[in-house]
Amino acid sequence: MGHIKHIVGELKTLKPYCWLFKAGTGPSGLMALSFRIRRKKKTPDQNINVQNALEIIGSKPVVLIGLMGAGKTSVGRYLARKLSLPFNDADFEIEKAAGLSISEIFEKHGEEYFRTGERRVIRRLMGEGAKVLATGGGAFMCERTRLLIQELGLAVWLKADIDVLMRRVSRRDTRPLLRTEDPQAVMQALMDQRYPIYGEADVVVQSRDVPHDVIVDEIIEGIGKLPKTDNSISPPQK
Repeated sequence: MGHIKHIVGELKTLKPYCWLFKAGTGPSGLMALSFRIRRKKKTPDQNINVQNALEIIGSKPVVLIGLMGAGKTSVGRYLARKLSLPFNDADFEIEKAAGLSISEIFEKHGEEYFRTGERRVIRRLMGEGAKVLATGGGAFMCERTRLLIQELGLAVWLKADIDVLMRRVSRRDTRPLLRTEDPQAVMQALMDQRYPIYGEADVVVQSRDVPHDVIVDEIIEGIGKLPKTDNSISPPQK
């Protein structure tokens, strides 16, 4: 019984796994859950990679760029959690400021109006210090926004093949640019236009159908290999 209490205590300290607690979970179940969670603990190499990345990041935001469906928001949340940094989604902040969804902004005001508001929101978020910031697919294409990101942040491009992107975006009908008779042709045109510009990012990671932790570890490793700059400072002590 004492061993079971120890396992329960260990599990309760791990907030991301709180959903695992269910009424009636027996001793064998608790032991199995404890074993699975222990496997998730960081290795010494992972801790070193995180520390290296935080030293490079310093006070700068990590800005995720890439096409719709690349996984910027979902990966961004995992990355922020692993780095113990705040997370913001630029599209969510735009919708909150406008009181409209992205689709509604496009429909009522057009893309140029949206891009203007997007640039203002990203500028504000970029001025808030170290964080992980997910941006819309067209944000980095705006020269003024791109220069802002390159000057004040670290750009990470989640690059994906078209079959991966189309499989992901087909799950929801919330992409204004893809509401056409041939969305795949539109996506391919966007790739042809945007990928050369996205290539200016500081770090490039291939987005693919693997666990988020794999992509996050690759991002952290890539950031850790960047040279330190004047804006790179020691990360805050936890």
